[in-house]
Amino acid sequence: MNELATKYNPSEVEDKWYDYWMRHDLFKSTPDAREPYTIVIPPPNVTGVLHMGHMLNNTIQDILVRRARMTGKNALWVPGTDHASIATEAKVVAKLAEKGIQKSDLTREEFLKHAWDWTHQYGGIILQQLRKLGASCDWSRTAFTMDELRSKSVTKVFVDLYRRGLIYRGKRMVNWDPKAKTALSDIEVIYKEEHSKLYYLRYYIVGEDRYAVVATTRPETIMGDTAMCINPDDPKNAHLKGKRVIVPLVGREIPVIEDDYVDMEFGTGCLKVTPAHDVNDYMLGQKHNLDTIDIFNDDATISEAAGMYIGMDRFAVREQIAKDLTEAGLIEKVENYENKVGYSERNADTVAEPRLSNQWFLRMDELARPAVGAVDSDTVRFIPEKFKNTFDHWMAEIHDWCISRQLWWGHRIP
Repeated sequence: MNELATKYNPSEVEDKWYDYWMRHDLFKSTPDAREPYTIVIPPPNVTGVLHMGHMLNNTIQDILVRRARMTGKNALWVPGTDHASIATEAKVVAKLAEKGIQKSDLTREEFLKHAWDWTHQYGGIILQQLRKLGASCDWSRTAFTMDELRSKSVTKVFVDLYRRGLIYRGKRMVNWDPKAKTALSDIEVIYKEEHSKLYYLRYYIVGEDRYAVVATTRPETIMGDTAMCINPDDPKNAHLKGKRVIVPLVGREIPVIEDDYVDMEFGTGCLKVTPAHDVNDYMLGQKHNLDTIDIFNDDATISEAAGMYIGMDRFAVREQIAKDLTEAGLIEKVENYENKVGYSERNADTVAEPRLSNQWFLRMDELARPAVGAVDSDTVRFIPEKFKNTFDHWMAEIHDWCISRQLWWGHRIP
């Protein structure tokens, strides 16, 4: 008779029983007459390792699947990993850089070989960790979002949605990652509170010895200004109606437009409008038929269209232009300012740049409608109930989703 150990040794117990489960295919599922119960694992990124969020998420799924098995259902938990285009490409680019190889030195096919080598080397780590957790997945069904079957599915769905008019290509304002040189979706931008500066710039009125003052956190974008905007009901700026002002340093004359979008209480109530580099400015530009000047290259250096500081990094320009504006007597004052700055989720040190770009988008209004209808029915209840308001707000604010990425590692547009 075997003695029970006085202390629990997880490595002996867990490995022993998991091996037993695997040898006897206890998690394997094939269709039969039983009621099916299926969960597809939200695929973790192939680049990383499991964190506490994964642990909680997968433990809950495992409990649900095991309970379903115990109640006689044909339970299937499908495992898999996500190729995570931006994150994986960043890892591969960094690995190549250690060997003195630049991505730009390679062809697409050569780079993809390195990406697959990376995936084969590191992609199994998370799956092994899931096994260590005791996850009761059917490992014979393991999937990868870049494998052949999944790639065919992505292409089919893209074509189907395109034919239904739900996918279209258009020039719209997107979030741009200058390090990865790719568009991002809204959920791939993480906003952080930062200590910034608020620069009060002098825009001289054409034909007068007076100026209007504009407050901005981004003086480096003035080369893209194509208008100044005031609120039509703002008495302190009524003297600017119908006037033109001169962009400081740049010397370009721009019109003063009126729109109730402008917050009369922020700064001086005067807003510089840079349609190519701000979401709200872009909407104003569309509404008032303004010119658009894209002053950035793909890597967020200044483009030739700016006419000044060409080739300099955007943040180096911010420092330099502040000095130049001060020397020219075109800065009224500078204040400390707390604001939220958007960073690329996949390149945590990279500030995302709002940019006008030709991309592929998915129309969300029609796709959101069934979800809204289901939630508004009597059969759905949120726990806790306060999240119903969160859902309603989210769906009311939803807009078309940018789905294209300028990457080599990922599904190609068919």
